[in-house]
Amino acid sequence: MWPAEPDQAKLLIIGLAPGLHGANRTGIPFTGDASGDLLFKTLRSHNLAPEQHATCITNVVKCVPPENRPNGTELKRCRRYLTQELASFKSGVVLCLGRTSHDSVITALGHTRPQFPFSHGANHQLDDIVIVDSYHCSRYNINTGRLTEEMFNQVISQVKALL
Repeated sequence: MWPAEPDQAKLLIIGLAPGLHGANRTGIPFTGDASGDLLFKTLRSHNLAPEQHATCITNVVKCVPPENRPNGTELKRCRRYLTQELASFKSGVVLCLGRTSHDSVITALGHTRPQFPFSHGANHQLDDIVIVDSYHCSRYNINTGRLTEEMFNQVISQVKALL
């Protein structure tokens, strides 16, 4: 969890897992890799970066998964940490980066995925929390065109409007 505890945050960003050469090395989510470059650049342009706003960043899985893709066992093993982080987050916006993040958050909050399906740009109201979905800002998604910088900027604009 970085930089603050979720009970102090108004925006909680949840990624997939630490990157091998970035967050795994530094202990700070989204540092040292291309996805972090886009994430922090976009957050700063909206004054939502952790140094500008009550923003917390974490990952669903806490260790680097094999082949950068967590399996079901790893997701289940780390769910208790995510559940604790979400329980501390009282109200605000949760930005889920990718379907795995979204599905993990929905499950950790005690809901089922069919109740709240993932869709890029979708908003889901769950009590005092609004979940906003985005494709993950990974280099792969950018290089394949699944996510463009403009699409990501639009999602962050949505987040800002909800805050």
